[in-house]
Parts: sequence; structure tokens; C-alpha cells
Amino acid sequence: MTTYNGAKIRRILIRAVNWVGDAVMTTPAIALIRQHFPQAEITVLANPMVGEIFSRHEWVDRVITFDRKGRHKGIAGRFRLARELRKESFEIAIILPNSFDSALVPWLAGIPVRLGKSSDGRGFMLTGRYLPAKDAPITHEVGYYLDLVRSFGITGRTEKPGVFTTPAEDAGAAERLASHGISGGDMLIGINPGAAFGSAKRWYPERFAEVARRLAAEWSARIVILGGPTETGIAADIEQRLAGGGLNLAGKTTVRELLALIKRCDFFVTNDSGPMHIAAAFGVPLVAIFGSTDHATTSPYTDRAVIVRKDVHCAPCKLRECPTDHECMTAVTADDVVEASIRLMAAVNPSSPNSTQERFQP
Repeated sequence: MTTYNGAKIRRILIRAVNWVGDAVMTTPAIALIRQHFPQAEITVLANPMVGEIFSRHEWVDRVITFDRKGRHKGIAGRFRLARELRKESFEIAIILPNSFDSALVPWLAGIPVRLGKSSDGRGFMLTGRYLPAKDAPITHEVGYYLDLVRSFGITGRTEKPGVFTTPAEDAGAAERLASHGISGGDMLIGINPGAAFGSAKRWYPERFAEVARRLAAEWSARIVILGGPTETGIAADIEQRLAGGGLNLAGKTTVRELLALIKRCDFFVTNDSGPMHIAAAFGVPLVAIFGSTDHATTSPYTDRAVIVRKDVHCAPCKLRECPTDHECMTAVTADDVVEASIRLMAAVNPSSPNSTQERFQP
């Protein structure tokens, strides 16, 4: 195994993954890179949305974003991006995604050391290749990315997934909530009914609304509905069902504002999604509803979470849209989620109402 002297390397490029939730799961691996190369400037290359996750991050110095719909579109755009990167004189590129395209640009840019998984026919573009054993046990995505960087001799203490906000961002979230009558002393429940990958991952608005209503009554809590621009319809449905009992901010926040709002939440109810991983990284107690996706590899990486799912014959199918009856989600009831929420809150906060003071075992 080739090892890299952390004291001598000065400029490192990390090609980020393309989804917010996946990006959060890569942060322990990025922490190892930061520790192993303490003197290096670490730059993340990411799409605009993922770039926001790293724009104010304690383990990253700088972010370069690429625009696949504009100046970096198509093969000409890839060459343009490679020329831009060549000017930066990076010594090492660590490529976290497994795609051919993610290795192509660092190769075209002439970065001398290019490390990543040998997959998708891109091995010839890598100078260091990660080849996991074919019979390797299934591991969580966090563990996969840690194994990838460790395979190149990059070592350090293992950190939990980490995302960060600034004091100004936290104050902005507090002010925004206060303008809607939600004070710092109010218990706040976040409801995240969307999932960017596809509808197969989404539970139902009417059931989210029922859970929100019942938990708000149980804990004398306030409700905030969160989500991205493509999830405004689902959020509006929930808002209408709550009849003024929830603040709907779906589609009304930047990624940075969303981070601060999730951080402020005292509890989170969510589908398998990017916001789920953000809440987990902030240590917010959460209940996650899983159906079509594999909870063994993408579950919230925290001991303050409960996964609610049903064993059905076709799950996890990992499809964007359900081709049959969506049984993996229809089988999950509001009672299932409310009961899991109350049990988790009692475990993480023994002073909460109805606490059993029992230790929660996920």
C-alpha cells in the first residue's frame, strides 16, 4: 500500500458526491483526510447544492463548484473545468464518487495523484485504486468512505458525521422562527415529508400531518415543515391539514438556512433523505421512515434515531418510483411513527413527558 506523507502535501482536491445526504455520510472520511494532511489546503469540488454543505465547514478550506447545466455542460464543459483545475496545481485528488465522470476531470486536469475506487471502467485514470473484496460484508456508507480513504494509508481518529453552521446563521434561524411566534423556549418538531431521489421513498402527507398533530399535542410543541423547492406541494398539503398548526418553510430556504433550522429542532420526523442525515449529524433525535431504500447502508448514523419500516417481500427495491402498490410505505401507520417517537424521546430525554427512563437500543 502506497502511503502519502501528510507533512509534505500542500494542495488536495476532494471530488464530492452528488447528493446532500451522501455528502454528510462522507464527512468522517473527510475528517481523516484533514487529520492526515494537517498543513494542506483542502478544496472540495462539488455541485452547487452539495457545495453549500461544505462552504462553511471546519474540515474544508475552500469549495469549487461545477455547473453541469451551464459552463461545465457536456464534454466541452468537462474540458473547461479541467483547465480551471489545472491552474490550481493540486497534488492529490481524492475521488469519492464511483462514476466514470467524477474521475475524468481530475485526470484531464493532470493532477498527479488520483485516488478512488476502481469501478465503471475508470481504473486507467486512477494512480491509486481501491478494490474492496468481493465477499466483503455489507457496510454502512459512512464505513465505506472511511475504508476507501484508509486503503490509501490515510489515517486518523474516527469522527462522527459533521456539518456546521455559523453563529450568524443560528441567530438568523431563531429570528425567522420568532417572527412566526416560535420562541427559543418552544419545543420544535421538524417535519420533512420529501425525498429528492423519488416518490418511492416518500411516506404520505396525511400521515405526516397526523403524526405532527399528535406529537405537538403530546409535547406541547410547535411544528415546522421543511423541504426543498420540489417538495412544496407535499408541504402545502400538510400545512393545510394542520389548519394553521404548522409553519411551512419548504422551498423557502437556502441549504445554509435549512441547516440552521434543522439544528434548532428538538425532534425530527422524516423520510430517508438529505435532511435526515443533517439532523443525525446535529444529534437531533429523529424517527426515519424507510421503505424502498436499504436501511443497512443509509440509515441515520446516530444513536438518537429510530427507523420505522415494514418487512415486505420487495423491499428494498431502491427504485425511484414504485411499480406496484407501494406496500413498504402503505404498511407504515401514523401509530407506528407516533409510538416510536414517544419511545425515543423518553430514552434520550428522561425528563420528557411519559418517560420510562429506559435506555434506548436502536
